[in-house]
Amino acid sequence: MKIIIIGSKGFIGSHLSAYLTQKGNTIYEADVVVDYSKREGYFLIDASNSDYKEIFKHHDFDICINCSGAASVLESLKNPVRDYFLNTVNVFRILDAIKEYQDSCKFINLSSAAVYGNPVSLPIEESATLDPISPYGLHKLMAEQICEEFYRLYGIPTCSLRLFSVYGIGLQKQLFWDLYQKARSGQTVNLFGTGKESRDFIYIADLVKAIELIIKKADFTADTINVANGIEIRIEEAVSVFFSYFEGGMEYTFTGEEREGDPINWRADLHKLSGMGYNPSYNLALGLKEYYEWIKKHQHL
Repeated sequence: MKIIIIGSKGFIGSHLSAYLTQKGNTIYEADVVVDYSKREGYFLIDASNSDYKEIFKHHDFDICINCSGAASVLESLKNPVRDYFLNTVNVFRILDAIKEYQDSCKFINLSSAAVYGNPVSLPIEESATLDPISPYGLHKLMAEQICEEFYRLYGIPTCSLRLFSVYGIGLQKQLFWDLYQKARSGQTVNLFGTGKESRDFIYIADLVKAIELIIKKADFTADTINVANGIEIRIEEAVSVFFSYFEGGMEYTFTGEEREGDPINWRADLHKLSGMGYNPSYNLALGLKEYYEWIKKHQHL
């Protein structure tokens, strides 16, 4: 298949590009980062005025996967306009270009479990009430609605993936990266919350395999699919596992202070993804061990 990955230089996009290339697909990439190798099949996007029409006007693709956008709840609270542009407006612009030049191209947008907010019950099914509690979550929901708009009104095949807590080699933000940064001080690490909060973690190697399954088996009828491991893990357990790999361990404490925009508990219902044949290869301990080894090798821990 001919696949274009928008946001190919980011954490998920770079892993996905490498994996799908290995699987024999012809991969094109697009991002705002200059590619100094000047290889064919890479499109530089203007970060201040993104325009995708030239890409789709001159090239035909079977699949477009949008891995671009902002990915920080905290930053979305500080700068909601930027978050709106990156997570919502750009999705519209990509789909508008697809509609104009090649309306048979399937479109996958990486959404987020943030669209659920604080769920009423666990596990969270795709049919659960959507009640985002941050600009980030709201803008991801709006992007899902844009995907539905282009499917319902123009027949563009679309699919939105509600990613839960993705981590792994190369990620330089979010919980485990922050723990590493704080651990470098050698002092007691202070963490938000009580530690009883929970997340549903998925390792990057499992995520790209899940996306491959979705490419092959999703309906592309503006459907939404949870992407996670279906296991609820408390933050205190995740922290304990990660710090167990540090020589001598680490002292840490939870302050009890809540952070605006963060949900309390998450666990995904995976009946859709499991029905496609998804079966994770990584549990949290194995994934964090690989992540720690990568940090130790590349970040001079």
